[in-house]
Amino acid sequence: MITLLNDDFSALNEFLTEKSFSKIFILVDENTHDYCLPIVLGNLQTEIPMEILEVEAGEEMKNIQTANHLWEILTEMKADRKALLINLGGGVITDMGGFVASTYKRGIRFINIPTTLLSMCDASIGGKTGIDLMHYKNMVGTFCFPEQIFVFTDFLKTLPYKELRSGFAEMLKHGLIADQLHWEELIKIHKIDAESVFPYIKASMDIKEEIVKVDCYEKNVRKTLNFGHTIGHAIESLFLEKENPVLHGEAVAIGMICETYLSYLENLISEEDCQKVIDGIRKYYPDVDISDFTNSSIINLLLNDKKNTDNRINFSLLSGVGTSVFDHECMTENITATLDFYRKLSDF
Repeated sequence: MITLLNDDFSALNEFLTEKSFSKIFILVDENTHDYCLPIVLGNLQTEIPMEILEVEAGEEMKNIQTANHLWEILTEMKADRKALLINLGGGVITDMGGFVASTYKRGIRFINIPTTLLSMCDASIGGKTGIDLMHYKNMVGTFCFPEQIFVFTDFLKTLPYKELRSGFAEMLKHGLIADQLHWEELIKIHKIDAESVFPYIKASMDIKEEIVKVDCYEKNVRKTLNFGHTIGHAIESLFLEKENPVLHGEAVAIGMICETYLSYLENLISEEDCQKVIDGIRKYYPDVDISDFTNSSIINLLLNDKKNTDNRINFSLLSGVGTSVFDHECMTENITATLDFYRKLSDF
């Protein structure tokens, strides 16, 4: 399913030649329109009619209004069920584009060409599509797998440092939950840039793909991929409410620090491992001021998390460096203590 593209995009051209698509629609935001679309168009070799769909960049655009706008455009352009949607962008584009494709006329085919480190290593893989509802992350969506994922790592050279660092959080997560060696190799990196992360991208993608193969629909082990995301999504949502968004990976880094400490409070990992993991994450991510958010406001969002059952907050936590557990119900006092720990750690 995952194909690395060389400079002539031959694998993508072969894919388009083999399939019988009536029309190609390429979904971009203004950033990928400027930096990535010219590269793709310059390498495509196809006679299939093509249209470009552009949306504004940003998590705040991943909503039902944007999805509805795209459905309307596809309808006006007479897209049929043999059409192909190419999602060219980061996590917002692959999440939303996959959702639009999976629901339009009960489903048209789509492929992902991720352009950020986050989407290469995480968002484009696994068949989760979705949009945000109010300020709740990915509350509406489907499980629908792309026909193929094509990765052109040179796109990373166009990214600002903060976007690379955001994606790096998901790579760290993959090591922490499933592969200690991957984690140890990553935290040896002195500076996050395209060249330093290139050698580890495929390994990170493979970790997620293997987990998804075992549990496509998140009934069991796939839930471990949510490590750092229960608290992380709540923090991300609260910043969206303040119209002062943090990048997804920045929120996940906060979540991983908190949920590592929570793993310790729940007697799942040793104090030594807890400290090593937290120090490793803080090496790359500055502390974020969450003092405006009360514990009750964060816990209220946790109660609405998609992973919960019977009004219980279920966490995916570490059981060691490179191993993890899922569906772990935590005591409320430990969740509160974890949030207080992060505030004291960041000392704002």
